[in-house]
Amino acid sequence: MGARKGGREILAMAEKHPVTGLIETGTAHPATGPLRPNAPTAAGKIVIVTFNIRYGVGSFLISGSLLRRLGVTRPARRAALVEKHLRSAGQALSEGRLMPKADIVALQEADRMTLRAGGHHVARELAEILETNWAHAGLEISRVEQPKKKQWYLDFEEHIAPDDPGQTGIAILSRFPLVTCARVELPWVECASRPRLALHATVQIGVRRLHIFNSHIDPHADIDEQLAQHEAILQEAESLPRGAPVILLGDFNTLTPVSRRKMRLLLEAHGYQTPMPSGVTTWRAGLVRLHTDWIFARGAQVTRWGVARPLGVSDHWPAWIEIDARSLSIGARQP
Repeated sequence: MGARKGGREILAMAEKHPVTGLIETGTAHPATGPLRPNAPTAAGKIVIVTFNIRYGVGSFLISGSLLRRLGVTRPARRAALVEKHLRSAGQALSEGRLMPKADIVALQEADRMTLRAGGHHVARELAEILETNWAHAGLEISRVEQPKKKQWYLDFEEHIAPDDPGQTGIAILSRFPLVTCARVELPWVECASRPRLALHATVQIGVRRLHIFNSHIDPHADIDEQLAQHEAILQEAESLPRGAPVILLGDFNTLTPVSRRKMRLLLEAHGYQTPMPSGVTTWRAGLVRLHTDWIFARGAQVTRWGVARPLGVSDHWPAWIEIDARSLSIGARQP
């Protein structure tokens, strides 16, 4: 991943690779490319992961915020720190020690050459470590409108400045070919600097196709507003062929028992199931523990699941499921 990057170098890199509202795709897989739908596979079990990687900056959300407010920052070491964490993430996702080797990884807060990420392209560089195909969708954050004030208990994150050359976003990494990728713009309220987005990828697994919807639900929204974002994804999924296997996953930001219950009721009413009991810890800060990260499946048999911990790459831990590839419908191949 190379040497450290300074502010001017990051700006030059961003200008060379301009930010757009499109989806950026690539491949680091030695055998398949992102648009080769018929690449064979002998997979019997497939491991699918959701991971809010928090741009690879580490797990100290609250203490890091307090230090920044006191003027204590160490920008010179940021690039090296993120590089170290990306390698740690790659090891966790591939070595089989904390979890089975990942086949498909959904990332949230996957920054693309922001200053806070030390100029790293988080999704692309992690894909290079894992040797996978990848797709990244950037958030179209307003550079003009001033961000609205956040609730104090949600205002610990490091902000992206209006003149920052990079952007944050979500991504999907896959050992299998990505046949199609599409943005799903989610409804949002109050603040143009906090839009929300889902990424829909069609993954080719031998003769079968699996649909992945990766989302990062707004923590600042109330429960009804969060459910409206889920409903936009559900509507998109309902447009797929009948019987098409679908995975809904991501950081759902279920910060209270009520939000967890109502989210589950909504997704389960549409035929989606999760093996995860409510209340499993996937996020931590200090003594606080929350269940914010979820994976739901429809048309796919889940054989086991887990949370990969301990891992200090982010304030979230990766959550994963294993599905039986043979349970995926062959008749629902076409998008």
